[in-house]
Amino acid sequence: MIRIRPAGERGHFDHGWLDSYHTFSFADYHDDEHVRFRSLRVMNEDRIAPGKGFGTHPHRDMEIVTYVLQGALEHRDSMGNGEVLRPGEFQRMSAGTGITHSEFNPSATEPVHLYQIWLFPERKGITPSYEQKRFPEAERLDRLRLVASPDAADGSLRIHQDARIYLGTLRPGVSIELPSATGRHGWLQVLRGTVSLNGTLLSAGDGAAVSDEASLALRVDSDAELLWFDLA
Repeated sequence: MIRIRPAGERGHFDHGWLDSYHTFSFADYHDDEHVRFRSLRVMNEDRIAPGKGFGTHPHRDMEIVTYVLQGALEHRDSMGNGEVLRPGEFQRMSAGTGITHSEFNPSATEPVHLYQIWLFPERKGITPSYEQKRFPEAERLDRLRLVASPDAADGSLRIHQDARIYLGTLRPGVSIELPSATGRHGWLQVLRGTVSLNGTLLSAGDGAAVSDEASLALRVDSDAELLWFDLA
């Protein structure tokens, strides 16, 4: 079964400094039919204005993955990390027993466009930790590159959940099979461009929840970038 989550039906808030779309219930947006999918709890597409950002705030018991599509995002946290995240880089923060952090657009002229993703951890009370890695385009061009996994396979970030996250930058005409297995579930998030999943057209911002599909054929219709989540 494939259930589409159209981009235009997501929760949307424009705060001036922050333009945000919520695939799942988040903050002041609540939709009983879209609270989570398996361990996937948050899929937010954010655009932050120059010189603006989120002040210091707390998290706990959540795996937080951030990916920047355009611009730069400055991160600081209570573990002493201070990094700038740029396109092609992923950040993984395990909030565990509790952390505080801030996220800020350091540019005076350019907005930052990003996705922030939350997954429930395999258990509560994990020791907080942080990772940031760059995945060059050559490693994900016309293929899926593993960027996060529970065992840090193939140089991926380590997440504390039975989930694997893949990133692909795909050119028109490319066809690939998405990783799937009996008893597993999947979520496809289109970041840019248009693709067809088992014949269903998906555009930027669209998501697709997948369960009990014997095979998953993806065809690229225009230059596209996407995330594929292999979930328990």
